[in-house]
Amino acid sequence: MRMRAGAENLFRATSNHKVKETVALELSYVNSNLQLLKEELEELNSCMDVYQNESESISVPMIPLGLKETKELDLLLPLKDFISEHYGEEGTLFEKEIKEFMELRQAMRTPSRNEAGLELLMEYYNQLYFLDSRFFPPSKSLGVFFHWYDSLTGVPSHQRALAFEKGSVLFNIGALHTQIGARQDRATLPGLNQAIDAFQKAAGAFNYLKENFSNAPSLDMSAASLTMLVQLMLAQVQECVFEKVTLLRAQKDFLTWLQLAQEAARVEDAYSLVHQTMTQAHVKDYVPFSWTTMVQVKSEHFKALSHYFSATALCDCPAASDAELPEHEKAFIQFHVTMPEGPSLRVLLQDPEERRKLGKAHLKKAIMKHEEAMRIHGLCKILRKMDILQEVLSFAHKRSLSKYSEIDHEEDFFETGDAPDILPKTHQKPEIKPPNFSQVKVTDLFHRLGPLSVFSAKNKWYPVRRVHLRRGENGFGFTLRGDSPVLIAGVIPGGCAAVSTRGLLEEAGLKEGDYIISVNGKDCKWSKHAEVVQLLKSTGEEGVEIGVITLQGSEGPRAVEKKAAAMSSGSGLLKSNKENSRKSLMNSKSASTLLIWNKKSKRSKNSTYSVPFTAVGDNEAMY
Repeated sequence: MRMRAGAENLFRATSNHKVKETVALELSYVNSNLQLLKEELEELNSCMDVYQNESESISVPMIPLGLKETKELDLLLPLKDFISEHYGEEGTLFEKEIKEFMELRQAMRTPSRNEAGLELLMEYYNQLYFLDSRFFPPSKSLGVFFHWYDSLTGVPSHQRALAFEKGSVLFNIGALHTQIGARQDRATLPGLNQAIDAFQKAAGAFNYLKENFSNAPSLDMSAASLTMLVQLMLAQVQECVFEKVTLLRAQKDFLTWLQLAQEAARVEDAYSLVHQTMTQAHVKDYVPFSWTTMVQVKSEHFKALSHYFSATALCDCPAASDAELPEHEKAFIQFHVTMPEGPSLRVLLQDPEERRKLGKAHLKKAIMKHEEAMRIHGLCKILRKMDILQEVLSFAHKRSLSKYSEIDHEEDFFETGDAPDILPKTHQKPEIKPPNFSQVKVTDLFHRLGPLSVFSAKNKWYPVRRVHLRRGENGFGFTLRGDSPVLIAGVIPGGCAAVSTRGLLEEAGLKEGDYIISVNGKDCKWSKHAEVVQLLKSTGEEGVEIGVITLQGSEGPRAVEKKAAAMSSGSGLLKSNKENSRKSLMNSKSASTLLIWNKKSKRSKNSTYSVPFTAVGDNEAMY
């Protein structure tokens, strides 16, 4: 692809006639090889018959999407180094957690094609939220590359931004939903409902990806491709809705046939929109030819069905009685895009001959569309191999021909008119179902590092200070506030808390805004207010050793409270969607192709983040 781009630039730039001829010859050779490669990749990556259901029922195949593949990733050393450097902990003590995360990622690469596979992908996606918070600071790269392959072309892409990993996993969640939907037995009502649900969730995943990620390095995650995929999924939902109506309406009367015709017209309308999107400039060279052909075949096929059902309603159902006429007139007025030429609506509905004439016009159009669908189908080598699709198209064509033979009379000397198109209408509009990330609960694997409100990659703190204190006449001389970790809200100037009992400088004492992380060697990062108070009260005459840290830029209670006010939206909680922050890399060359979380993203209402301390006045007390 890069060779072709370079050759095209040279061809446009040069004025030398000989160079132009040479470049044109090379371009022809490169384009020929690329076309062969593209056809081979289509068969490998977009093979539609792989994920279809295995029941004996005959139904039009759906278009599933293959999963993006990724390389193995060794995070052991980078995460250990970051833990030692940023958190001041011994990195080797967290090898178990790192290996557990790497095992989860390895399992995520090959999920099973069912609900268990979806849960696995969702679990890994949710763990990436914690990984992002713990190990990816805004101003520094972890130094690891995430490698992923394009779902359709197999072209590799890599980035250091964790957002690329998140987006690729989210893409696979949508792709897996398409495979689950395609595998359902759509000859049964439960199978149809599951297929509808799966395709709607696939549309939701792709739409969420489109709205929240930008600057994707791979074409399958570009805005144009994701828009096409959302429309394709909704069209397949509409097709399932049509099949559901067909299944539920066992007894076919005049109004039922009209409903089926309008449902089929709605499916044709949806696939026509998909085909328009697939043939746009940024998509047509990327989407597999088999997909574009299949969508066009379905568009023609369902348009043919809409006209066939119209003819069946007019020719097979008895003329409307006086009692039925008002209801039939109301339905027929809203049936065609434009009213058919000829007699009045009342005469048309009650005169069998007029009904036959209009039915014959609809059948003529149905047969033309069936033949067009079969012609387009024959243009694609991949679709020609799909026997079931050939069988569906052939059956529908023969049925329309047979119906036409039934109603065609030898004495018909009138010229069959052009039937108007059917007005699309559906009783169940497709719904875009966004991913429900809270459906799969996960625990932060790196929980031992401490609460994320303080111990995260975005925060920096001064080295841990160990302060030894003895209780004075008025206690230790400081107040505590909040939970996990407990905050030192106030220190009495000149008190025993302000100056260490070991005669160290005043800076060695406790400060307002410090967080208590240990008491007498016991880790207190996750301790509640009451638990820390109990540890302090249980100390004897020998005193107590308190381990504290101070966040950089938040020294003193006023600075802490200002920061809390800035980070809070008034509810006392920091509502932060971690994916909503831009990740800037050290390597400026890759910044232009960085996959980022779009600023348009809505802030999460389910965030587990809180302000650096919990401002609970009732818990504040002097010690």
